[in-house]
Amino acid sequence: MNIEVKRFDELSTTELYEILRARAEVFIVEQDCVYQDLDNKDLGAYHVTVREDGKIVAYLRVLDRGVSYDTASVGRVITTEQGRGRGIGLILLKEGLKAAKKYFSADKVTISAQCQARGFYEKVGFVAVSEPYLEDNIPHVRMVLDL
Repeated sequence: MNIEVKRFDELSTTELYEILRARAEVFIVEQDCVYQDLDNKDLGAYHVTVREDGKIVAYLRVLDRGVSYDTASVGRVITTEQGRGRGIGLILLKEGLKAAKKYFSADKVTISAQCQARGFYEKVGFVAVSEPYLEDNIPHVRMVLDL
């Protein structure tokens, strides 16, 4: 398992393609959800990838405060089918939180979590701070973690 954290401008075109493909595979194809993935937030983000045998098995992006929320945030969190069921998502999330603290001096992280993944985020201490709401026709809940 290889974990990398890179700014957008440090990604090769091949790495960017692999990230976008993995995101589309999970969010658009598996979840049958049409939405605008390319939202310009990637440009200032740190991108965390977990690879096995050279292939992305988990990914997330870390955003600075003021981009999505008043706090730093983590989003586009995915574990591909190949990486599921082995705790890789939890490893990825912890690396993303470390990156938020290291690169953005984050003391708090806010996320918009799919309701079905709420328990996953609670494992590291995220707490729901909203009622469920629809985002891209999928139930979500806003969650916050003090670092």
